[in-house]
Amino acid sequence: MDLRRALIALLPELRGFARFLARQASEADDLVQEAVVRGLAALPQFQPGTNLRAWMFTILRNAFYEQQRRRKTEDRALAQSFDESEVGAPAQDGHLDLSDLHRQLFTLPPLLREALVLVGAQGLSYEAAAVICDVPVGTIKARVSRARTQLSASMQRSPPAEK
Repeated sequence: MDLRRALIALLPELRGFARFLARQASEADDLVQEAVVRGLAALPQFQPGTNLRAWMFTILRNAFYEQQRRRKTEDRALAQSFDESEVGAPAQDGHLDLSDLHRQLFTLPPLLREALVLVGAQGLSYEAAAVICDVPVGTIKARVSRARTQLSASMQRSPPAEK
């Protein structure tokens, strides 16, 4: 299978990971598109025999954090250019009916959520997740363990959502 076909086969997994990072479908789709464009542009740099999945997840993750940094910079610039009294609270257009687990997952700190999604939902090995996150394997194991512990505790504390 050539690399382009393998990359196309990864799209559903990339989109799933992007949804956990971005939380909104439209932002996740944009993130996947950005990662694929970057991946295709860097395809000659990919080393055959290495893990294409981990390589693309790393590109996606880096694109997400780059967007987050850019957004913070833009927010600071906007905050400086407008008087706070001129800016009102954003209108809430709707409420998503999320499952308890889904809601609780997003209460986890981003690094713990990321590790849990990579290992739990995406089925990556600790080693592959460590490569994607650019941290030691032990750090990933600790993050997953803390995420599971916090998620379990918060699920026991929170009452089930009413429908």
